[in-house]
Amino acid sequence: MKVYIDGEYYGKTGARISVFDHGLLYGDGVFEGIRIYQGRIFKLKEHVSRLYESAQAILLKIPMTRAAMRKAVEDTVRINKQKDGYVRLVVTRGQGALGIDPCSCRKATVIIIVDDIQLYPRKYYEKGIRIITSSSRRMSSDCLDPRIKSLNYMNNIMAKLEARQAGCLEAVMMNREGFISECTADNIFIAKSRRLFTPAPCYGALEGITRNVIIDIAASLEIVPEETALTRYDLYTADECFMTGTGAEIVPVTGIDGRVIGKGRPGEMTKRLIKAFAEYVKG
Repeated sequence: MKVYIDGEYYGKTGARISVFDHGLLYGDGVFEGIRIYQGRIFKLKEHVSRLYESAQAILLKIPMTRAAMRKAVEDTVRINKQKDGYVRLVVTRGQGALGIDPCSCRKATVIIIVDDIQLYPRKYYEKGIRIITSSSRRMSSDCLDPRIKSLNYMNNIMAKLEARQAGCLEAVMMNREGFISECTADNIFIAKSRRLFTPAPCYGALEGITRNVIIDIAASLEIVPEETALTRYDLYTADECFMTGTGAEIVPVTGIDGRVIGKGRPGEMTKRLIKAFAEYVKG
C-alpha cells in the first residue's frame, strides 16, 4: 500500500502526520469516501466538489486546485493497482499550536488512502439488517451544517456505540425535533405505496453521492422519489426500508426497534434498485 501525503508516497507503516496536526487534535478538517469499480473511480468529480464545498464552509484553504486533486486521487489509485476498493480523501487544517485557533496552522495537509472495504457481511445484503433508532440526536444545522463532511464524527460514533450495545450494526439518528436524519454513516430510504421517500437535507441528512444516484435511478425506473420529513412512525409502518452509502452501497433493512419492516425480507423495490445500481456502476 502507498499512501499519498502532501505530494509524496509512503508505505502503510511510514505514513504519518504530526501530532500537532489540528485534524488529530480537534477533528478540524474534511474528508470524502470514494468507491473504485473495475479500476474506475466512482463519481470522482462530485466527491471532489463536495470536499471543496465543505472546506469553503469551514474556511479551510486546500493547497491545490480541484483538477490537481482529482489527478492526485487517480494517480494514487493507479500506483496502488486497485481495481475494486475504496479511497479515503482527507484534508486537515494542518500542523499548528496546541490551541484551537486555526490561524496557527500555516498549510493544510492532504492525505489519500486507497484500500479494500467491506462494511457489512454479505448475508445482510441478501436477508436484510436489523437496526435501532438512537437516543443520540443528529447535530443540528444551527450548530454545524450536516452538509459539511467534517472529520468530527463523535456524534455519529455515540449512535454507533448505542447500536452495538443493542446487538445491531447500525442506528438511525433523529434531529432535535424528532424527524429522521440519517444513519451513522449512511442515508436511509423507505418505500410506501410504491413511492420512495428519504429525509430532506434540512432535517439533518448528508447529501450523499450514492443517495443522489439512487434518487436518479428510481426516477428512471418510474419510481416516484420524494425528499421529505419522516418520523419513526414512517419507518415502523414502511413497506420497505434500505440504507445507502459509498461503502455500504444499498443494504436492505428488515427490522427497526424490534418492529418487522414489510414482510421481514428485502422488498421488490429494494431488489430492483440494488440490481439497477449494480448495473449503473458497471456502465
